[in-house]
Amino acid sequence: MIDRSEQELKMYPDNNWDLMENNEVGAKAAGGTERYMSFIYNGGIPRELLENVQIIPSRLRDLKEDKIRIWFEHNLPNDPESMKGLKEEEQRKKYHKIVFLSNWQYQQFMNYSNIPYSPQSTVIEGGFEVDDEPLPTKPDINEQINIAYYTTPHRGLQLLVPVFKHLAESDPKIHLHVHSSFKMYGWEDRDKQFEPLYEECRNHPQITYHGFTEYYKLRELMKNQYHIFAYPSIWPETMCRAVLEGMNFGLVCVHPNLAALPDTTGCINPFMYNGSLDPNEHANIFAQILVQAITALRDNADTVNNILLFNKMYTMQRYNTRLVQNKWANLLKDLNNQYATEESRKFPKEELILRVY
Repeated sequence: MIDRSEQELKMYPDNNWDLMENNEVGAKAAGGTERYMSFIYNGGIPRELLENVQIIPSRLRDLKEDKIRIWFEHNLPNDPESMKGLKEEEQRKKYHKIVFLSNWQYQQFMNYSNIPYSPQSTVIEGGFEVDDEPLPTKPDINEQINIAYYTTPHRGLQLLVPVFKHLAESDPKIHLHVHSSFKMYGWEDRDKQFEPLYEECRNHPQITYHGFTEYYKLRELMKNQYHIFAYPSIWPETMCRAVLEGMNFGLVCVHPNLAALPDTTGCINPFMYNGSLDPNEHANIFAQILVQAITALRDNADTVNNILLFNKMYTMQRYNTRLVQNKWANLLKDLNNQYATEESRKFPKEELILRVY
């Protein structure tokens, strides 16, 4: 079980976290998968709907024959854990439901893992604690524009840092805040390969490297201090919580149209761009769009503010806690009714195939 902050424990005193599926990865991590699992079990869904259910978050360790089994997929079809759990039809038959994070992701599994388009599968997008307060007044953009990157380094930091350093040569009023580390997943050893990049950040006067930042502290910085989420993603996201939180907290989001990003954001961000597999070409395109975002903040503040208000409303409507937890509650009610007894939940028997020679 991941360590809980005091704030989180106070927010959800009636939680059901003791019922969560545990494995050696999730026990150390606090990434998107773990946050979503915590969200399902934070007390918003009645305990009686969860007690007879095993929700497996993309990592097959063991299956409980007396439970209603839900495979909850967070990865891509080529992920070893996903291939282990979903590749074979005989394995898939052991699940009563397969839940995907986004329609784009579901389509990938249909295309590359031969997952059938059937009622066994469904999509329930990720919810999070959306902020429904009015957008706060952030630091004066004429004094400094605060640009943030707050996901793991392998997703695009190596493109962002050189682009930012280039822009900073002619713009002393931009500052980059980097909240990035594999410590989020308990994989500190993987930070070693990015240490030179972190050191570049530490040594630049217009970059602050924060490392790993506890989630609720980061939320406050996003809400009250940061103006732009700069995300030149090179990682095919199956759903992107980071960009959604940026939209909800009033950040101008600059990102490519890669993988599930258009699906997740509804294609409404005007600074979403068409990227490239070539790193240099991608960096040049990203630099142009990031400059456009900075210029828009300075020269068209009213227009940008309307965009930010629309983005906030979009995330509040599509990803709010009540909506997403209701979808889960309805699914669990149906499954509990359909598989009301332990006998009905047992693994399907292998079919006896009679061969005549």
